Amino acid sequence: MSVIRAADLIESIRAAFQYISVYHPPDFVEALKAAYEREQSPAARDALAQLLVNSRMSAEGHRPICQDTGIAVVFLKVGMAVRWDGDMSLQAMIDEGVRRAYTDPLNPLRASVLADPAGARRNTGDNTPAVVHVELVPGDRVEVKLAAKGGGSENKARFAVLNPSDSIVDWVLEQVPQMGAGWCPPGILGLGIGGTPEKALLMAKEALFEPIDIHELRARGPSNRVEELRLELMDKVNALGIGAQGLGGLTTVLDVKIRDYPTHAASLPVGLIPNCAATRHLHFTLDGSGPARFEPPPLSLWPEIAWEGAVGARRVNLDTLTRAEVSQWRAGERLLLTGRLLTGRDAAHKRLIDLITHGEPLPVDLNNRFIYYVGPVDPVAGEAVGPAGPTTATRMDKFTEPLLAHTGLIGMIGKAERGPEAIETIRRHGAVYCIAVGGAAYLVSKAITSARVVAFPELGMEAIYEFEVRDMPVTVAVDSQGHSVHESGPREWRINIERLRRAHQS
Repeated sequence: MSVIRAADLIESIRAAFQYISVYHPPDFVEALKAAYEREQSPAARDALAQLLVNSRMSAEGHRPICQDTGIAVVFLKVGMAVRWDGDMSLQAMIDEGVRRAYTDPLNPLRASVLADPAGARRNTGDNTPAVVHVELVPGDRVEVKLAAKGGGSENKARFAVLNPSDSIVDWVLEQVPQMGAGWCPPGILGLGIGGTPEKALLMAKEALFEPIDIHELRARGPSNRVEELRLELMDKVNALGIGAQGLGGLTTVLDVKIRDYPTHAASLPVGLIPNCAATRHLHFTLDGSGPARFEPPPLSLWPEIAWEGAVGARRVNLDTLTRAEVSQWRAGERLLLTGRLLTGRDAAHKRLIDLITHGEPLPVDLNNRFIYYVGPVDPVAGEAVGPAGPTTATRMDKFTEPLLAHTGLIGMIGKAERGPEAIETIRRHGAVYCIAVGGAAYLVSKAITSARVVAFPELGMEAIYEFEVRDMPVTVAVDSQGHSVHESGPREWRINIERLRRAHQS
């Protein structure tokens, strides 16, 4: 019988969430490096370079890989012979570990969890409560698997109850293009097949904790139907040409993980959940000997990449920018932004639209300005702001028309594609939409020289800031003529990939 102290579980949870905020899993770094080396799309290769540079910078600087430091998800297998030293519930112990991790003054993590989700949506302030799943198993150990799951990838989860004769592959290939780039590819797809609806989604989530081994599977060959599905989906999803950040390229997924479970004869439940380019998970075991310890991976794991953001990029002065200048930019063009930049996410946009609707003055002047869809991490010593990567832009689509029509706003920055209506609105008002690389938040933050809250401070990380930026790298995703790189890029690379496939077969 093992005696597990509450203090040891709490400390292990604290240390684990701090660890995964900073360090990518080594298998993910290796897979990302391999994708970078084989990528032929210049835009996707540049995005992959930024992801790898950001990952190394985070490891060296001990700061979060992504500003969305995730909702805490914990799977526990508790041995039935385990005895607990303490009077806290499992949920309470895990929540205390999460609380300590996310409020660590040396590396504060962003509080993104909101209570009363259908009402006031009040930030809990410390990212609790965690989402906890517990299984009782034989033995006297406690096995813990945990992840920090970002909202961009979680929002792209899919579920369906297919007919038993339906094709799972066809369903996945229908869903992935609809997911767009908001889940920050390249990443991993987790599938759960069978059981019941909730079981399928739970298996999809837990599958994402498994190591990246698709290359080993390909080398030895599949031994069952699940392994055949993994290889088939890996090849066919990548053949869609979506690529890194949805810009078009060879690699959309780094692996496909599948778990299955017996199901009713009339059913075929399938859950699909992606893991983003800020993949963060960790496994450990407690045996009563003390808290878990985690050793940082060696820096030699990361490739030395001399990312040159300025090469071929147009330099832009945000403080003197005009609509006429913006009209000269083209989709796919890379920019380096310098000057003053406003920020705003969902809550701030809703506040602004409410003020416009009621004819009240806005707290900020948006005329000829750019707004950046971001909720940054709090800064630590010497930083102007913590990691500050973009959030998914499609959530702001419904606010785009009134903002462009009533404020003089000329540009927006986020991640992933815009919807058709938003693109038409951008074209009609002669504005532009740019993207920063999702999952490269620490790299982006290095371009921010100062930050101050200018409106709605009560919204916390969703307040409106004014950033001073110097050479902030972005790409024009929708130009003033309504051309979208998220449409043209994947379309071009689907053709290129098919051409490469035929050349390989001949």
